[in-house]
Amino acid sequence: MHDNVHQDIEEILIDEATLQHRIAELGADITRDYHGRRLLLLGILKGGAMFLVDLIRVIRLPLELDFMAISSYGSATESSGVVRILKDLDDPIEGKDVLLVEDIVDSGLTLQYLLDTLQNRKPASLRVCVLLEKTREREHLLQLDYVGYHIPNRFVVGYGLDYAQFYRNLPYIGVLHPEIYTGKRLFPTSW
Repeated sequence: MHDNVHQDIEEILIDEATLQHRIAELGADITRDYHGRRLLLLGILKGGAMFLVDLIRVIRLPLELDFMAISSYGSATESSGVVRILKDLDDPIEGKDVLLVEDIVDSGLTLQYLLDTLQNRKPASLRVCVLLEKTREREHLLQLDYVGYHIPNRFVVGYGLDYAQFYRNLPYIGVLHPEIYTGKRLFPTSW
């Protein structure tokens, strides 16, 4: 990655080492809580992929893995509230202990839709692990079982999070310069 991409970042909120340390803590908590149970980790693509990969490396349990891909943002900076399932699960989840792994909770609308959809499929249990929770008021009170970090209500990219499909490959969580997503500056900076 060319260093110029970092010029598009206003501030680094969470550096790479800090991320990996917290993910190891989450993995230990999940390992303890699901000891003796069969766990299915359900990763939400695309943003949650990096988090999920690092998380499964530190969970010391046999586990299954499946993915869903959804869309609620498009190339916007705020969730539209309209959720489309782009890729559904490969296998049924009825009777399984499911841990949904998500990159970020913003408005909570997308997560609430997913939880309602999955609950209708009759899992034995359904819990949520999210790397980032934005501090903001929400329409629905969500039960988040594992939270990596509470962050301010700012537009963040990196570590899987994107703006118009760019910046996912940054190894940290950073705040994107507002002039990029408001169209006052071209993006991405020549990498």
